[in-house]
Amino acid sequence: MNVQKLIVRTLLKLPDGLLLAMAGGKPLQIDGRTLDVRTQFLAAQGAKAPSLTTLDPVAGRAATAQGLALLDGDRHPNVDVVEMTVPGAEDPLDARLYTPKNAAGPLPGLVFFHFGGCVIGDLDTCDTFCTMLSHIADCVVLSVAYRLAPEHKFPAAADDALAAFRYACANNAALGMTHRIGVGGDSAGGYLSAFVAQETLRADEETPAVQLLIYPVTDMEWQGGSWTSCENVYPLTREVMEWFIAHYLRAPDDARDVRASPLKAGDLEGVAQAIVITSGFDVLRDQGIAYAERLKEAGVKVTYRCYDRLAHAFTAMTGAVPAARRACEEIARDLHSALRG
Repeated sequence: MNVQKLIVRTLLKLPDGLLLAMAGGKPLQIDGRTLDVRTQFLAAQGAKAPSLTTLDPVAGRAATAQGLALLDGDRHPNVDVVEMTVPGAEDPLDARLYTPKNAAGPLPGLVFFHFGGCVIGDLDTCDTFCTMLSHIADCVVLSVAYRLAPEHKFPAAADDALAAFRYACANNAALGMTHRIGVGGDSAGGYLSAFVAQETLRADEETPAVQLLIYPVTDMEWQGGSWTSCENVYPLTREVMEWFIAHYLRAPDDARDVRASPLKAGDLEGVAQAIVITSGFDVLRDQGIAYAERLKEAGVKVTYRCYDRLAHAFTAMTGAVPAARRACEEIARDLHSALRG
């Protein structure tokens, strides 16, 4: 553990009252919710750094990776991790395969996509979380690094996500998976997973066994609600989200395409069962809720949870925020149930 990471971990072990005093002295409350004190402390520290919107995407990727490395936990020791590549829509994509140690025979699978607005992030972004999913859900996880914008604009990431899921379905035995394969991700990864669940149904192909949508982007034209009330909440402000969208889309009209905004799809009947997760302090909260409701109205089985005291990107805070780790463990248990349902 490097010195900076050790300092952060030590600070976050301080009593709640002291952390709150260092984070402004008053609990942050929005929409009747109170933010976890450790997340509030991190937000106060994050506010001192330059906004992601002041950086070019390459610099933003490096800065974000450095920051997340201070907060993430350690890989679960009972999971084997293998580096590999999988076919993308155009070129091979870097990927990681997570398999529980001593797995007896093939297991259900999950194709996973990391967060980052389709602009930042890589296989390390959700590395620890993927080991948690693999161990607790007792499944094989294939994490895929899709192409990023602005070098590869919409619909490149969506096309890669679909190609990766198709690859897993066609090569399940080689990956150690049964035919029961889900798709999942957080934020941008949740959006990509919702797209894959819809698109495979539209194309009359093999569809996911479950879609795990963690604080997903579902409508790139969304306005109001948490988009306004949480607009300045760390780490995903509305300004940062708009920066992501501007880099990802070719033009504003792309936001009306169901491949960019799954909530705009007219008919969701028959889409894969869903686990939809939101966080209370998140500009994306209400569009995640809206998608869960649309799925329920279409007769889709939905497990919905909102972690009211947490903020966006908590899947990458398992080493620093105990409440985030507990949430990730609960999500993994939900996945276990869904993959065997």
